[in-house]
Amino acid sequence: MTEGGKGRLTPKMALGLAAPHTWAASVTPVLLTGAIVYREQGFLPVLLFLLLLCISILMQSAVNTFNDYYDMIRGNDSADDAVEASDAVLVYNDIPPRRALRLGFMFLLAAALLAVYPVWHGGIGVLLTGLAGAAIILLYSAGPVPLSHLPVGELVSGFVMGSLIPLGCYAAMTGRMRFSVMLDTLPVAFGIAMIMMTNNTCDIEKDIPSGRKTLPVLLGRSRALLLYRALLFVWISVTAVWIVRSLPYMGSLIPRRIPMPALALIIFCTGLALVAGQFRMIRDALRRPALMKRVSLITLLFGLSLTLASCAGRAAV
Repeated sequence: MTEGGKGRLTPKMALGLAAPHTWAASVTPVLLTGAIVYREQGFLPVLLFLLLLCISILMQSAVNTFNDYYDMIRGNDSADDAVEASDAVLVYNDIPPRRALRLGFMFLLAAALLAVYPVWHGGIGVLLTGLAGAAIILLYSAGPVPLSHLPVGELVSGFVMGSLIPLGCYAAMTGRMRFSVMLDTLPVAFGIAMIMMTNNTCDIEKDIPSGRKTLPVLLGRSRALLLYRALLFVWISVTAVWIVRSLPYMGSLIPRRIPMPALALIIFCTGLALVAGQFRMIRDALRRPALMKRVSLITLLFGLSLTLASCAGRAAV
């Protein structure tokens, strides 16, 4: 595809490429890791926590921007299947795609600059996890066979955002690597994988002509829908078990003693109500924007429930 486009990349368009409605995948792992650190140490290094939150959002923004750029130049996105202008900035605006590519690298550069202090504080482990994350970001959309074109997108996104980032964040805030923290954040990793599964399940018919071999494409629509709905139940179950495990004792459910556990359960139940709609609505690309926003909100609500339950454990000490 030619460079094309003469329009200016405005701040609003740049924000659209960053796709804030997907930021739950970057915010939730950091929130939960901060709660785990607070539960273990009794305090939270606020400056480091805020820096890590910004870095994670910038990395997610880079992923989204690179993905839109490569989808555009490969002809995967068009006005025929992009139903909302906010969901396809490059399709609906006369912008040279290369400007989006530069924006993606700017997001990565900003993340790298902000990471200097966390790396200095946390050591080589933080640097290695950051480099691994950056490499996967590039490999996800770029290259002759991008990871987004293979049946590993759900696994990769869940592992990087839900496991690798918490590992690096924990090391940055505590100065030590604890690989078991990846198990502590497993429900969040599952939720992030479900965000990717939602996108790929909606886009089956769109992805087939472009040569993508995502998991839903390989399964076909009927089996992909069955798997998607089964995974929703697994996600609910795993999250519920982790919330109960995080609570210090059942007596803490009494709001008068410790409000956070009760609030955690209320937020979790709100997420459950949204899951019911997700179960019914999952269909095709026409519903993708609404479904992506909904699954991102569910991820955030479940993550907040886990965060509050973890903090409640410290409050009861």
